[in-house]
Amino acid sequence: MDNLERKIKMHKFWRDKQVFITGSTGLLGSWLVKYLLERGAKVVGLVRDDVPDSNLQHLGLFNKMNIVRGDIENYFLMNRIINEYEIETVFHLAAQTIVTVANHDPLSTFEANIKGTWNVLEACRHGKFIRQVIVSSSDKAYGEKEKLPYKEDDQLKGLHPYDVSKSCADLIAQAYHKTYDLPVCITRCANLYGGGDLNFSRIIPGTIRSAFYNEQPIIRSDGKYLRDYFYAEDAVLAFLTLAEKMQDKKIHGEAFNFSSGIHVTVLDLVTKILKLMNKKLSPKILNETKHEIKDQYLSIQKAGKVLDWHPSYDLDSGLKKSIKWYEEYLSKGGKND
Repeated sequence: MDNLERKIKMHKFWRDKQVFITGSTGLLGSWLVKYLLERGAKVVGLVRDDVPDSNLQHLGLFNKMNIVRGDIENYFLMNRIINEYEIETVFHLAAQTIVTVANHDPLSTFEANIKGTWNVLEACRHGKFIRQVIVSSSDKAYGEKEKLPYKEDDQLKGLHPYDVSKSCADLIAQAYHKTYDLPVCITRCANLYGGGDLNFSRIIPGTIRSAFYNEQPIIRSDGKYLRDYFYAEDAVLAFLTLAEKMQDKKIHGEAFNFSSGIHVTVLDLVTKILKLMNKKLSPKILNETKHEIKDQYLSIQKAGKVLDWHPSYDLDSGLKKSIKWYEEYLSKGGKND
């Protein structure tokens, strides 16, 4: 099947499909909304807070989708959305995703990431039209391992609040498939990045913003932490591929790692960004990070073999697109605090 045939088949699959996205204003959610609308899907997005500078606003998508205001901790709202809109496909992306926030405020993190997940899944269990449910877990769900890369059959052993919340959400999703035969699949992605991420405490947007203003970038760790990074639009293509492949019930209940397949140290990442931006700046290394996993990266062999999925962006190409997005955003007076 050539690329044109694949695109036609993909668009046919999504045309007029009722899709519910939790976390629709987030980095991944906003790009997912864009791609689904382009493919003719009817999108319902859950929005908790108004974020004037969100990527949904930037992309001009708010008036092209159904918006429901509320949060995933409200089971009755989840149940109403899934039944009232006759939802067929759910992408559960909403979560508290900042590790430092999770360490400072574990209770709200557990409420959002664990309770929120069982609320969505329980509502899906009673949904008459549900065909695919994709739960976004994380590479952090694996916890710290001596042997890398992480593989899907590794045990989930999160130890710190955010990691534990993702381990729990992941296992809950597996339980809903095993016990209730809910058509669920789980994604475990590397560190997501891309235009639209306004959490400037994260290393990539923070470094790009600092470089844009000719300021010294900040590295909170010692710079030696090893990570793989995954461009957001590439992640969207992975999620769409997985949902389409879920027509085969044999993969229901399965988890899949998604990543660029490239891992680098934080210091090397910052150096690469500065080089791409043609900035002669030296990062300030604080070496104050605590309760984070030192090294982590994923094997993506299973996704390649089972789903015939492969990353479309390497690190350089993803960073170039991200830098362009932030340069346009910041040059137009985007928030920088």
